[in-house]
Amino acid sequence: MAGGNNISASTVRRWVLEVTGLLAARAERLDRALRRIIRKGGHAVLLDGTLVRTHRRTGSDNRRNYSGKHKSHGLLFLGITDTHGRLIWISAARPGRSSEITTARHNHITRHLREAGLGPLADLGFTGLDDDPDNPVIITGFKAARTKPLTTAKKQVYKLIAAERAACEHAFAHLKNWRILAKLRLDVRHATTLLRALLVLTNLEVAR
Repeated sequence: MAGGNNISASTVRRWVLEVTGLLAARAERLDRALRRIIRKGGHAVLLDGTLVRTHRRTGSDNRRNYSGKHKSHGLLFLGITDTHGRLIWISAARPGRSSEITTARHNHITRHLREAGLGPLADLGFTGLDDDPDNPVIITGFKAARTKPLTTAKKQVYKLIAAERAACEHAFAHLKNWRILAKLRLDVRHATTLLRALLVLTNLEVAR
């Protein structure tokens, strides 16, 4: 683009970042997104995390982006989806070595959902996230133990939760259709802005 228009590469890079920032600013904040679901009569949301792979760089600073779970370098994002599979909010980027439950605590997910009166369905990776066992808000299913297998009823509950959570996987799949997310090569400082800009564009495409 720079060579074809006889301008410097830094100018093109600055324009791209400005446009990306404008798009990202249209992404809803968490509280506003949750209130919109309530206005539409929603009672539940889907909570999950995803790893966006990044280009492996040398140096100790990049070690924190290595995910032992996925055996690759990347950045962790949390997303909240409505029950129709529409991604409504995405968190700021966290190092790939971070766990989903730690990232959720960093973003105070439980407090926001409890204030909104919404119950999220999540996978077993979020077990223990709820800070109020007497008034739980996170629905994760049950973990089997080596000496205590799941009962038939608990297995059925787990299957029902997994079936509902499939919509969340579809939402992340729509987002990752963008080729730039195959492996990020930009500075990780701009990753959050890029993901939120793509969230806005994805929802516009899905709504068409």
